[in-house]
Amino acid sequence: MHIDLSGKTAVITGGSRGLGRAMAETLSGAGAALALVARDQSTLDRACAELTAKGAKAQGFVADVTSEADVARVTTQIQDAFGHPHILINNAGNNVRKHLEELSLEDFRSVIDGSLTSTFLMSRALTPGMKGRGYGRVINMTSMLSHISLPGRVPYSSAKTGLLGFTRALALELADQGITVNGISPGPFGTDMNKPVMEDPTANAHFLANLPVGRWGKVEEIGALACYLCSDLAGFITGTDIVIDGGWTTK
Repeated sequence: MHIDLSGKTAVITGGSRGLGRAMAETLSGAGAALALVARDQSTLDRACAELTAKGAKAQGFVADVTSEADVARVTTQIQDAFGHPHILINNAGNNVRKHLEELSLEDFRSVIDGSLTSTFLMSRALTPGMKGRGYGRVINMTSMLSHISLPGRVPYSSAKTGLLGFTRALALELADQGITVNGISPGPFGTDMNKPVMEDPTANAHFLANLPVGRWGKVEEIGALACYLCSDLAGFITGTDIVIDGGWTTK
């Protein structure tokens, strides 16, 4: 199966590292141009330089995607550089691991804004430019914690479950334009966000004991799934969420 995304531009928030970077690698390998959005200039510069060295067309844009003003600015910058993008991957997010009584309102809001508000702002800004082409792709990075949960994950589960509803509603709004909107729900993947768990022997052992496949996910596996969802082959898939969790939620 050959996927060709030549002539397409993909915007990836949180695209300079982790799962965002993995998806950038795969999509650029299929021919897509990349507009990577993140808050840290040096990390963006490094990611774009490494991708460009591999033959990708990649440009970084610094923005806080929880800020309406930043999203408006970066949208204009991306459109000036690439025209209207064809693909939007809402990957930015953060996590605060505390029990409910330890959480401040600022903690809770920061996680809601990081995943859900940012997705609203970026989708509202960029999906109008996808209309009228017969093709468009929005991928929202949900989580297995959209479907199950763990202690100390109230903000994260709330944000990611909210993304499921957002995904379904937007998919219905855009279906007649040939624009698909889907979620990807990763389980435990070896990213910076999960380092606190991976580096804690007890927590790490608990995670691995609950994984039927017995290992952490590889970021390349997320990249391959995202690339497929962006292809013409996936044009009949919309409004759904694909769980990629090593079997965790089947138990």
